[in-house]
Amino acid sequence: MSLLHPQLAAFAAVLDEGSFEGAARRLSLTPSAISQRVRALEDRLGQVLVRRGSPCQATAAGRQLLRNVQQMRLLEAEALQDVARAPGGPRAIAIAVNADSLATWFLPALAALHAGHGLLFDVRVEDQDHSARLLRDGTVLGAVTADARPVQGCTVRRLGTMRYLPAASPGFVARHFPAGPDAASLGRAPLLVFNRKDALQERFIRRITRARLAPPRHYLPSPAAFLEAMALGMGWGMAPESMLRGPMARGELRAIGAGRLDVPLYWQHWSIRSAALAQLTAALRAAAAQGGLRAARAQS
Repeated sequence: MSLLHPQLAAFAAVLDEGSFEGAARRLSLTPSAISQRVRALEDRLGQVLVRRGSPCQATAAGRQLLRNVQQMRLLEAEALQDVARAPGGPRAIAIAVNADSLATWFLPALAALHAGHGLLFDVRVEDQDHSARLLRDGTVLGAVTADARPVQGCTVRRLGTMRYLPAASPGFVARHFPAGPDAASLGRAPLLVFNRKDALQERFIRRITRARLAPPRHYLPSPAAFLEAMALGMGWGMAPESMLRGPMARGELRAIGAGRLDVPLYWQHWSIRSAALAQLTAALRAAAAQGGLRAARAQS
């Protein structure tokens, strides 16, 4: 059962799945029927909403509409559960989170909500410095972000601070940083970077040297592989303090000097009266406090 207009449902499904074919499979229609519904919606609004491609993407007008449609879908699902007792379970809540949070403190909150309330989640991994973009374009309902400035129409709650330490294998530290990190050693030593949006290592280098250096680097978009590469001596990198405790206690990794970076994290979500979002917000704040983030200041 759905209360959403078929044209809006087709539009949202195309952007969720990235293609008209994927939307057709989800809605048990033909790609031609999906295309006709999206085209009819565009004709009604006098705006191109979907940029056809691989994947399909929303135009500026489409992003604005998608934000409203996503809110309607969440409230619709809650209404059907509360009033109609509709079968089929809740719709997955789309949320964005940085990979380090996902690998440390984040999942217990989702597991508790699934066990206690049957909530489902569509988790998108995005760097904390860029995740607010997914709120602006309507892709997600909430995001863990480093940006304290609220996206228009959103509410912000501080979660705490994730502390990052520079580390490498003992052999790597002895070979590349015998006197500690400085501009010369940091410019030569191979660097580990999560992906091309990851700026933590550059921020640490600038803090130490006041210079913009270009050391050789590896890209490893997996928290587990990142730590393993550090232990294997491939390079140095910044990793969450909570993830380094075990490897450091076992002698697999060592800190590089006494430097650190503290990254404040916030939970931003759309300001709508949703029981599911309220439950998710409470669970994430509790999990952050228990799962390795340094305490946030008191905030309502």
